[in-house]
This record gives sequence, structure tokens and C-alpha cells, in this order.
Amino acid sequence: MAQEGNKPKPSTSAEPENLSPQARQAVLDLHATIIQKTALTEFEFFWRDHAAWLETHGYKLRPRYQPGWEPDIPAFRVVSLTNENLVPMARAAIVDAICIKDGKRVLLKKISKSKHPYEVEVTKFFGTAPLADDPRNHCVQLRDTLYPPEHPDLTILVFPFLQQIEALPFDTFGEIVDFIRQIFSGLQFIHQNHVAHRDIGAPNLMMDGDELFPDGWNQRHADLTPDGKEQTNFFTRTQRPPKYYFIDFGLSRRYDPSDPNPQEEPIFGGDRTVPEFQTDKESFNPFHTDIYYAGNTIRRFIIEGTDIEWTGYYGTDFLRPLIKDMVQDDPAKRPTIDEVVSRFENICKKLGPWKLRSRPIPRRGSIFKGLRNHIDHWKRRIYFIKRRVPPIPSRQSPT
Repeated sequence: MAQEGNKPKPSTSAEPENLSPQARQAVLDLHATIIQKTALTEFEFFWRDHAAWLETHGYKLRPRYQPGWEPDIPAFRVVSLTNENLVPMARAAIVDAICIKDGKRVLLKKISKSKHPYEVEVTKFFGTAPLADDPRNHCVQLRDTLYPPEHPDLTILVFPFLQQIEALPFDTFGEIVDFIRQIFSGLQFIHQNHVAHRDIGAPNLMMDGDELFPDGWNQRHADLTPDGKEQTNFFTRTQRPPKYYFIDFGLSRRYDPSDPNPQEEPIFGGDRTVPEFQTDKESFNPFHTDIYYAGNTIRRFIIEGTDIEWTGYYGTDFLRPLIKDMVQDDPAKRPTIDEVVSRFENICKKLGPWKLRSRPIPRRGSIFKGLRNHIDHWKRRIYFIKRRVPPIPSRQSPT
């Protein structure tokens, strides 16, 4: 029941002998621009210069980051510019690689200890037993730690290669419930261990995509195959329920368990709308701010959507009372994460199987594509009912 991607389009060419001199020169000028845009950028030099060293430690970078690589793009042929080797990573500090030992794709993250002094500590804290083995732990798990020679300020952390949470739409309200439940439970685990994340947002929430996307995915275009030539095949979150993860602990801090009200100066992460940061007050409880971050993420990603990034979904008004309390201006009046989890579970008890199996309609999208998706959804829905698949996805249930 995997969803089939589109077939690749055949390559076309513009034969130079059939072009006028002006058209030929325009093609050559465009080609020069493409070569310039796809060439290795300065912030990628670090990875190229450490490719051989990384390989001795068990991690092979893709061809783009091997010494001597240059973009190989013929001037008069159409080439897919979504090919991973023709585009840099979205962030200078990260790069993907293959673990030579098991062949799995991983993510390498370069961290400056002077700029982010607590990131390694917090990441290792959640990646070490017994916390690493706790099923409530939704922090991205650390696979390895590397120390580049001649760079005493740098540490390279090795993580699983995760998929973006927006890589495919939610097919049922049950999938939305599972996503929010995991995020709230994961944040509860983080807070119970006296850590504030301080930068929660949709970009810093990821999911395990290995089973959802069996053919892999493109690191810059999550819905494409790694070579960027076609849509990748995928399953729904009900067919292959993913685990969701918090990533990026660059602004995170651990606090003294005996201090019930730690105070921190404002520090802006990806979400710059925190109400208390807009005031003249000098310090705040970061756990209260985390509640706002989590609530605002659900509000923007699930309920309302945004102008550009997220679609949002109709039929999610059952979440509004809780989210409204989580994002209220007065930090002290926001519920604790324990209260959030309790209230959310009470909300879920009022949602019947019909609602949970229903398809949430995106607030933005094509009507015709939506109709096709609706028909496909009903085919899956009937199948799941016959198989008695739970309306809220469970990784223990067969599909």
C-alpha cells in the first residue's frame, strides 16, 4: 500500500548546431551560472578537507565532499538540479554520510563548544543509559562522537539520518494525535530530567523515516529520491508509524533539580514570537518558554498553518483550548508539561474512532489533488477497519 512516486521524465537536449548564435550564447551563459551556483561553497570546505579523516573513522561522505569534486553538468543537456551532489546542505554545520560499518545513512553535526557550550553535554546526557533506553525518550540518539584534529574547539556528533515531519501530510486525525502525544510526552521527559530545550519548533522536530520511505529521500527535497530524479515512494503514518524526535540542543540547558524557578536571559531561537521576550524584563523561567514554543508549534504546524511553510488542517478545533492556554502572554499562567499531558489525554478520550480515522483537510492545497487523496484515504480506511488497525497509530500493531 505504499504510495507510488511519479516516473522520471526523460532527459532532453538542445543540440548546439540547431541554435542561433544568440541562443547558443544564452545557453552557455546559463550553464556558467549553474556551474557557479552548484560549485562547492566556502562553508563546505571543512567537510571536503576532512573527508579522508572521516573515512578513517568509519564515515564516508558523498561525492560532493570528496577532494577534487566539481559539478559535472553538460552545457546542452537538461540535468536534475535536485541531485544531492549538486546542492549544499541546508546548514553549514551539518552533512550526511554513510556509516561504513552498517551501510546506514547518518548525519554529522559540527559543534563549536565556544558558541554552544552545553550542546554536547545535553546531547550525551540523553544518549547515555539509562536515559537512552527509556521509551519516553524522544531526543535524537547519539551514535558517535568525533574530535577533529587541529580543531580543539570543535566536536562532531553523529546522529541517525532523520526525515522532516512535514515530508508527507497527515492522513488521519489519529496520526495527528499520535504526533502530538509523542511530542508532549517527549517534552515531559526532557523537563522531568531538568533540561529546557529552548528552541522547540517544527524544524527541530524530526521523525524516523526508514520504514516510511523505503527507497530513501533527498536531503534537500524530502519528497524526492536521493538522486532528485523522481518522487520517492512512501507509506502513511498509519501504515508505518514513525517515532518523532527532538533535535538541536544548541540552546538547551540542564538546571539544578533543587531550583524550582531557574531564570535565564532571553535567547532567540527559530521562533521569535515569545511574548515575554518582547518585554523589558531581564530574565525568565525557560520551562515556561518551552511550553509556549510547543504550543505555538502545534498552533502553526497543525491548526492554523502559515502563509508559506505549513498548511494547517481543518477539524483541529478540539486542540484550541489547550493550545490557547499554552501560548498565553503571562508565562506563569501557562500549564506545566505534566498538566499539558494530562489535559491532552482527556481530550483524546473524547475523540471517537470515526473522528480519529477521518482525513484532516489541509487549509491550503489543490482541490483536485485533495479529491484524489480523499479517495485513496477511503480505500486505506476501509482496509484498516477490516484489519482492526487502531485509529491512533501504534508501532506494535500490524498493518
